[in-house]
Amino acid sequence: MAIVRVGFIELWVRDLEKSLEFYEGLLGFRLERKEGKSAYLRGYEELEWSLKLTQGDFPAVRSLGFKVDERGMEEAQAWVEQEGLPHRLETDWGRPRMLRVQDPFGYPLVFYAGAEKLPRMLQEYHLYRGPGILRIDHLNLFSPEVERATRYYQERLGFRLTEYTEDEEGRLWASWLHRKGNVHDVAFTNGEGPRLHHFAYWLPDPMAILKAADILAGARRTNQIERGPGRHGISNAMFLYLKDPDGHRIELYTSDYLTVDPDLPPVR
Repeated sequence: MAIVRVGFIELWVRDLEKSLEFYEGLLGFRLERKEGKSAYLRGYEELEWSLKLTQGDFPAVRSLGFKVDERGMEEAQAWVEQEGLPHRLETDWGRPRMLRVQDPFGYPLVFYAGAEKLPRMLQEYHLYRGPGILRIDHLNLFSPEVERATRYYQERLGFRLTEYTEDEEGRLWASWLHRKGNVHDVAFTNGEGPRLHHFAYWLPDPMAILKAADILAGARRTNQIERGPGRHGISNAMFLYLKDPDGHRIELYTSDYLTVDPDLPPVR
């Protein structure tokens, strides 16, 4: 399937204003639209919204979005019909054509092609707030069936494996899969699921990671810093894990490596 990259995530939150104070006020996401009980946000590099917050009765993940090309929409439609997966066509702000599907493992996926373009903000540095959130980078998902999910996403959805962990008996424990040419768009980690472990946004450099920690510390919100700053062994990236007001885990992430070579050997 012609998946381009991870595109967005939609979260249910209990208090939209409280969540906006965290994402827009502290982390500096750009709020592009607020309508009813939903808000649409993006990073400074993005030309589309990538984070949708919707007020609900309890915290949850509503959608995990992947961008495809026009051929990919046709392939996605054929895939869900062939597999008999629950699905429907939808629209959203700036997204005229979306295919919502529950995949065989229970994850709520959305595939979309065209998107309304927002004004380019990358070089409007005087408007940057927070540590300088640039773009959505990846999703990390808990799964009790890591090996089967990994194989399925490779064979049916066209993802490529960059890194993996396995035990002494060769049982796969976690996998990192990409479409866009860095370490991952989606990762599967052994655990109770289907469930989100975290979603990640790309920052410009390691100093931005430290700045994010300073912002949380200066706001006396260190209770929302879960882990880091530090460097991952897997992906070689600098990271900081934060918890939003509802307990959703967001990773601030930068400085992994290029994986565009089709013969790149996966790292064990």
